[in-house]
Amino acid sequence: MHQDARYMDNDSVIDGDICIIGAGAAGISIALEWDNLPYKVILLEGGGLEYDDRVQELFRGKTTGQRYYPLKSSRLHFFGGTTGHWGGLCSIFEPSAFEKRDWISESGWPFPATELGPYYQRAHKRLELGEYSFEVDHWIGKNASLTPLPLNKEVFYNKIWRYCVPEAMKFGKKFRDNIIRSKNIQLFTYANVVNLETSDNAQKITEATIRNYAGKTHRVRAKYFVLACCAIQNSRILLSSTKQVTTGLGNENDLVGRYFMENIEIKSAELWLKEPDALQLYMRNAPNFKAELALTLQKQQELKILNGMLSFDPLDLARKIPPFIKSWTEEDPRENRKKMEKIYSNAGESRLSKMLHSNKHSSFEITMRLEQAPNSLSRITLDDIEKDELGMPRANLNWVFTSLEKKSARTLYNLLGRQMGIAGIGRVKIEEILLDETNSTMPSTTSGGWHHMGTTRMSDDPKKGVVNSDGRLHNIYNLYVAGSSCFPNGAAVNPTFSIVALSLRLSDHLKKTMQSETILDVVRVQAKR
Repeated sequence: MHQDARYMDNDSVIDGDICIIGAGAAGISIALEWDNLPYKVILLEGGGLEYDDRVQELFRGKTTGQRYYPLKSSRLHFFGGTTGHWGGLCSIFEPSAFEKRDWISESGWPFPATELGPYYQRAHKRLELGEYSFEVDHWIGKNASLTPLPLNKEVFYNKIWRYCVPEAMKFGKKFRDNIIRSKNIQLFTYANVVNLETSDNAQKITEATIRNYAGKTHRVRAKYFVLACCAIQNSRILLSSTKQVTTGLGNENDLVGRYFMENIEIKSAELWLKEPDALQLYMRNAPNFKAELALTLQKQQELKILNGMLSFDPLDLARKIPPFIKSWTEEDPRENRKKMEKIYSNAGESRLSKMLHSNKHSSFEITMRLEQAPNSLSRITLDDIEKDELGMPRANLNWVFTSLEKKSARTLYNLLGRQMGIAGIGRVKIEEILLDETNSTMPSTTSGGWHHMGTTRMSDDPKKGVVNSDGRLHNIYNLYVAGSSCFPNGAAVNPTFSIVALSLRLSDHLKKTMQSETILDVVRVQAKR
């Protein structure tokens, strides 16, 4: 079922069992798990079913620190969320991402990698990725012509990535009919949550206030609420809900909005081979997979650096394509998309054909994808002055690195250069700014992957995290947070696949919670008799 909140009677009250705030990868994944169950599920989307620039304007904000994209165009604010820009790349987080690494402050998840294993398999099926395998030998066994680079396996290993088919990566298009046709899921569009109201003791959410630019205000009441927006919006809503708690919900220890993380992408090195090679294993292959070079945990630990991965693009093409941070500069995401399409067109190839490139080359651009160290100074705050059209303070991002990011980038490129020399197959040319150990400035090519993480980090210790290992706020028993804002630390891996897996895990937890409550209700009724 679907209803446009702009055309409802003002001050309408919407009742349900579960209210999911946000209809992106996390929110839609959770909602679909409740289809045809005996619960009324309310799914709130701030935008419409298609792009609306007046709604998109609500995302505008300021950035400081490391150069970043305009906030307005870094996410998409309509049904399906930023999966509308997603390239469909999927891989699992390495087990090391879940572990406490003593050289990385605040690292580690409150559960091991094995906890997400079954949910990765379910997410894999949801995203129609085909055969479930992330082992390089499995795929080489299917195509013996794919040859790994002959590097020391104690330093680098080949990590497999899978690609969603185009029909599966855009959640707004793929799952729209499923949601609208559902008998127990009610989708409300143009339903921006501007406040979460709590009980007097601030231990329970009693209702959510929604508004839209049609001037309508409505209230949503439910037994449980799930905040499933992006990392910026999740923290923005919590920080803005100050009626009962002046510092914002879940912010008793000043953690909401902190530890903003990205996948750092750096294009500051080149690979020159002795003999031309297609490096076909590292390009897109049928059926929709490729490999990247990844740093082993053993080497990370030995050198006390962050995890990173390396991919390769033919240099003659890559030189025609500027880093994203230098091209994705407009406030309007549509204009950025047009600009990117023109750049690839002028380069003589489409983005897809670039990935499918099978010609041999002597030189390649090396792109590094680096995890960001958790950093409390890298954070989202609310603007003291400017508010959006609906009266919410705008979000400000201060994107800040530690010294570990620069050290890790320099070390990772140097490692690759040494390994190429030892193998006798080529050399690596590194940008001068990375070679200078006295210079803390990051290369001008440093970009983000549009992968917002952190800001409501997960920990079973309320002094170290906003939510517990189930995604529930520590002091509010019926408010959960879904998505990458819960990640205690990221990885060198795009987060969407893990967002879906973590959302399925949260959905299972909520089902058990609701079922337990139903049993207790029955027992209470029988006891009264």
